Amino acid sequence: MYSINSVEDLQELNPYIIVGCGGGGEKFSNLEGIETVGFLDDNPAKQGKPFCGLEVASNLSDLFESTEANTVAIMLPIGAEGTALKYAVQALANGKNAVVSFRSLSLSENESLLKLAEQNDVCIKEISPRLDVVRKICGVAPEKCCEVLPKISYEAKAPVIFVGGTSQECGKRTTTKSLGIEAMKRGMKASIISTDEMGLEQPTAFNFRAGSLSAMDIPSAILSSIKYVEENDQPDIIFIEGQSSLTEDGNPHPRGLSACILIGADPDAVVVGHRPNHPYREPRGIDYEVKAIEAVVPTTKVVGLSINLRNADEDMTLESFEEKYGLPAADMYSGGAAKILDAILEYLDKN
Repeated sequence: MYSINSVEDLQELNPYIIVGCGGGGEKFSNLEGIETVGFLDDNPAKQGKPFCGLEVASNLSDLFESTEANTVAIMLPIGAEGTALKYAVQALANGKNAVVSFRSLSLSENESLLKLAEQNDVCIKEISPRLDVVRKICGVAPEKCCEVLPKISYEAKAPVIFVGGTSQECGKRTTTKSLGIEAMKRGMKASIISTDEMGLEQPTAFNFRAGSLSAMDIPSAILSSIKYVEENDQPDIIFIEGQSSLTEDGNPHPRGLSACILIGADPDAVVVGHRPNHPYREPRGIDYEVKAIEAVVPTTKVVGLSINLRNADEDMTLESFEEKYGLPAADMYSGGAAKILDAILEYLDKN
């Protein structure tokens, strides 16, 4: 009833004032047949400057007076729901229609806005996440949008080391923990962040299941984790446990999770875990994973291999992996953390 289902639904509400001069605002203004007569943004750095052919205003009331807008489209990001609600109320109270994209706050749950629109003989509609479509094609869908975390930007002060792997259950958690312990033995202050609900072992700083979050929220959670440990622990080095693999065959579902954690970590260096002859996973292999990691984060470098020899053939030695891939290789169960940490620190020192 309140959902926008086609661009024609939007065209009927022309012309528009668009609140939010970012990606959402630009995308909305570029929709076919949309007539935009004003832009507004709270960011002083954007105000007074051109955006999509118009000057960005700082006051919505001024745009009401200077334009013939019928509708205010509020295109603000997740985390700005409070500001979005403020502008929606202002639009409706001034006899303007409103188009919103609250995502995590459906109009059906906001009776006050619906009543305000009715009282002022205007309408309010939402560009919804279209979970009805997901439900139709998959048979099930979340009740509401599960993207809820605010977007943040944060640059770590300490070096960040990401521990990835060629598959699930190849030793990422053990490697992350072992590297943290080895760093502490050397007098370094290390923070270990586990992204799995099973990451309960000391000395992990904390753990959470990254797979419980939406893909859009995972990088925010990782960045927030880095920011949190830096503010509270002032670490010399941060180790982040990855999940699954970017390239594992046979099970595509968690590969996006791996990418999201990696992107959020934006690591200075990476260690790749590998379990030869995996009994119930299908890794494509070290070459594929190294190339994929360095393609997703072009500024990082894989500096070492953590080899889980549990299912290895007799002729599969650490030396054979080093010769084949040109990277130091070690087994965490045989004291290999020292060797890999040496490789990490040598790389960091040179770069």
